[in-house]
Amino acid sequence: MISHKEEPRSIRYRNITQVIVIVALLLISGCRNLVNDPSSYPSLTAAVTDETAAWYGVYFTDPESTEAGSYRGGPAEELVEAIESARLSVDVAAYAFNLWGIRNALLDAHQRGLRIRMVTDSDNILEDEVQELVAAGIPVVGDRAESLMHDKFFIIDRLNVFTGSMNPTVGGAYYDNNNLVRIRDVRLAESYTDEFEEMFLEKTFSRASPADKNGAVVSINGTHVEIYFSPEGDVAKQIVKLIENSTESIYFLAYSFTSDDIAGAMIDKARDGVRVAGVMERSQYNANTGTEFNNLRMGGIDVLLDDNSYNMHHKVIIIDEKIVITGSYNFSRSAEEKNDENVIIIHSPEIAALFLEEFGRIYKQVGE
Repeated sequence: MISHKEEPRSIRYRNITQVIVIVALLLISGCRNLVNDPSSYPSLTAAVTDETAAWYGVYFTDPESTEAGSYRGGPAEELVEAIESARLSVDVAAYAFNLWGIRNALLDAHQRGLRIRMVTDSDNILEDEVQELVAAGIPVVGDRAESLMHDKFFIIDRLNVFTGSMNPTVGGAYYDNNNLVRIRDVRLAESYTDEFEEMFLEKTFSRASPADKNGAVVSINGTHVEIYFSPEGDVAKQIVKLIENSTESIYFLAYSFTSDDIAGAMIDKARDGVRVAGVMERSQYNANTGTEFNNLRMGGIDVLLDDNSYNMHHKVIIIDEKIVITGSYNFSRSAEEKNDENVIIIHSPEIAALFLEEFGRIYKQVGE
């Protein structure tokens, strides 16, 4: 069954696309106050043009929304609309799945003749909503492994990829703090499809995954996007490298943070004068052996524990206000060495500004 410690509540996304490029430039510039003034975390409004927005969308849940109890809105609606508009196929890799709207959209797509496939963690395969898909004739594969199939991504028509920290669950979409990113690119979708079929067709999970498919980089409208999967992708090494190359700021939102290497790299950069600040999930701090919270604090890093009564479930690092790391990958040994995870690294000041807004919002909520 789904653990409500792993995935409880969140609602209401904020699709922060479509304002004006000039506003974006002003906001990104103003955001630099973060480096010198920890009290000035901004509430940015994203700004992108229709031309640049076409290839991506960024959505955040809002557990504080008045709609939280009605299960309306949120990133889930974006997924439902995308599935309803699909013409060929939908592939789903989800640690847990019980969201009714997405279940209905998948069933409808199946009835329209689309190819629908799912991979999930075997611990959650008996959930009612998953079994409804199975009963309708949709093939679902469980990992049958001690480690977790912890991925969170949808591939629609082998063109659009949705990924981030959000499981398609009631908790993930309406109670927790989560992010969902949509990227429209055939090459990126191909990399995700390769990973999906490795699990779905070859039944290859965890450490058995080959490393030769990892580390793809695509350029979309001039924006570089890196794609990694663990445990075969040396993800921590890639994250540490980016941290080591930072020159101005590192902001992070972390559900689980037990990685000595990532924490050590952050502490070193803080000592070099780089502004480092973060928010971590309180329940994980209380439960995890080896949490890095105290080490980060002792290293001079401004790190707080969240106040969401459910979960602050993000796995996000924002570097120099221009690079975003997100996906299913917790900053932990399990994510690095055992679990099936997916990570994207997006080199974009515009997208970084959206994540900076989310960081600022959560940071301010804790500080109030």
